[in-house]
Amino acid sequence: MPPSPQHAADTTARLLLVGVSLAWGLSWVAMKIALDEIPPFSMRTGTSGLATITLFALAFVQHRRVRIPTTAARVHLVVAGILNVACFTLFTAFAQLATATSRVAVLTYTMPIWAALLAYPILGERLNVVRASALLLCAAGLAVLVYPLLGSDDLVGLALALATAVTWAAGTVYLKWARIDADPIAIAAWQVLVALVITVGCLLVFEGSPHWWPVHPRSLWALIFAGMIGSAFAYLLWFEIVRRLPATTASLGVLSAPAVGVIASMLVLGERPSIHDIIGFVLILAAAACVLLAPTTRSPEAVPIEQ
Repeated sequence: MPPSPQHAADTTARLLLVGVSLAWGLSWVAMKIALDEIPPFSMRTGTSGLATITLFALAFVQHRRVRIPTTAARVHLVVAGILNVACFTLFTAFAQLATATSRVAVLTYTMPIWAALLAYPILGERLNVVRASALLLCAAGLAVLVYPLLGSDDLVGLALALATAVTWAAGTVYLKWARIDADPIAIAAWQVLVALVITVGCLLVFEGSPHWWPVHPRSLWALIFAGMIGSAFAYLLWFEIVRRLPATTASLGVLSAPAVGVIASMLVLGERPSIHDIIGFVLILAAAACVLLAPTTRSPEAVPIEQ
């Protein structure tokens, strides 16, 4: 018997979660390499600019509709763009300058905790056994990882990483609540454009002009990877995932991204995890596995998939 359309859609969403986790995980290393020579606002202007061009070009080539029909939907996209993309874009760059990339990657993914807390009163998404287990594993893993940072000089990076997590969670729940009736590529493209406008404004105020040259080609290639894969490709997948799955399931499903980022940081940047890191990563991967491998139970508030 062939799988139902709903089952096939859920399977596709899980495959998209794997793709976005790889893209975001590897982009942490790319951003760190770019930040070695390129100032944070210049780096993020470059990544947001590349992502914006890529998404709108892709929409044009595929003849996708990018027009947002109503004023209310446009306002929703601006708010979601600030929370989902602009805050993430700026906070993570400065967090990586303040502490280790592997720690920033992991702390950013406290997002599921905040998303789960917000999704219940706003979206009515109750915690079933699988989600509750994943949330507890996530909290335990992150507690193990955060503990060594307490009382250290890395608290600024810690605070920025946690601020990233909270705003990203709020943006995810907000986007789910808003139910914007538009093509997924349009939803991604306009949010990235909002982030680009904000980042360019910050660039002009704090750095004066872009500082992309002269730098080593390695930094430029890292910036290009972060822009096209870590931003354009990843956000396109992410907003499609949010459309298909409950907010809590989607946010817990990307918990494998920090593990990818940490492993890549070890191999490329030479960062070495402590015993606390290893225990925390194992707990976080277990939380991600709970979501990725468990059967889906859709909440009544989940947005239906357009055929």
